[in-house]
Amino acid sequence: MYRAVTEGIEVIVQPVFEPERSDPEAGEYFWIYQIRIRNLGDKVVQLRSRHWQITDGLGRVEHVRGPGVVGEQPILKPGESFNYTSGCPLKTSQGLMVGTYDMVSADGTRIEVAIPAFSLDMPDERRSVH
Repeated sequence: MYRAVTEGIEVIVQPVFEPERSDPEAGEYFWIYQIRIRNLGDKVVQLRSRHWQITDGLGRVEHVRGPGVVGEQPILKPGESFNYTSGCPLKTSQGLMVGTYDMVSADGTRIEVAIPAFSLDMPDERRSVH
């Protein structure tokens, strides 16, 4: 589990390798990741967009940007959480993801919330520093 807190917004990530959606002989690897976003602060916030930086085991970097997450732009009151699950295909058996959520508070203040860097590693494979 990976965790980061930015200005009272907590992001927890749990990645899991998906062998049934992967084909290592064809160079296809797939992970799902579960994310929990929790408002630990005292202001209402809305997630507007996301930015991911995905690095595979060969150091190739892909940037993914878009509105919201899984088709939603959740509004979180103090103490509320939003959970979602998404996935990431790679052409290598290891990788790294890191990113940010662009959020805005009820008073219009923009907040760039850190998504903690997390490893995408096949089970039983020796981990390397990315």
